[in-house]
Amino acid sequence: MRISQQSPTSPFFSFLAPILGGFVLVATACTGGAADDDTSGTSGTEETSGTGETSGTEETSGDAEVISIAQARAQSDGMTVTVEGDTTVAPGTFNSATGELGFAIQDPSGGIYIKTSDAMDFPLDTTVQVTGVLGQMNQLRVIEATAGDIVSFDGGQTVAPMDAATGDIDEDLEGLLVKISGTVSQELEDDSPYGLKLHVDDGSGEIQVFIHLVDEVGVIDTTGLTIGDSVEVVGLVAQYEETYEVAPRHAADLVVLP
Repeated sequence: MRISQQSPTSPFFSFLAPILGGFVLVATACTGGAADDDTSGTSGTEETSGTGETSGTEETSGDAEVISIAQARAQSDGMTVTVEGDTTVAPGTFNSATGELGFAIQDPSGGIYIKTSDAMDFPLDTTVQVTGVLGQMNQLRVIEATAGDIVSFDGGQTVAPMDAATGDIDEDLEGLLVKISGTVSQELEDDSPYGLKLHVDDGSGEIQVFIHLVDEVGVIDTTGLTIGDSVEVVGLVAQYEETYEVAPRHAADLVVLP
């Protein structure tokens, strides 16, 4: 009888085979698990808005990159932007009408109102950097921010108001500090608890001067003002719904002319 020949098996390899087989099985399992855990970067990226809510794309102008206020104003609502400027309206000045504690800043390119519910403590002409979300407050363009994203610096520059005709107060000037002059064209209107309405016309068109209240007293003294009086008013160009207005900040912003 002929028996088929086979290669002899060493006792050492017989002992080692189960161990090596187990190693191969473990290595295969580890490799398979890593493959299962690997996720392609294009398969499901989480996209959040500047407000932290999931939307469609991440709306941000960059990682705290400071852009001009004019550039910020040109972007869409919901974008997160960082701007820097000098304070033209002190925090909380317009609280009687807005119900919040915001302020306004201006740089060489433009101005904007900063909406915040947090109490801030810095005077006019303070340089401030703000990171926040663009939006609208009664159709006024604003950046909404919290105290943690508002940084004030020592020093700053005094912002001089720009001369403007009463008929030119519109979206192009919104957020800027301006100076108008003209005659009182209507009786003073009490719009408490929000403020007082004064109307001024230099012949180019009537504009509303909205006088906010601080401790139920107007930020400027309107005592004795009558139709026909000549006045000079400094204030922020603001908007309430469809109405553009100039909003003075303190007593010195109104001068009765001879």
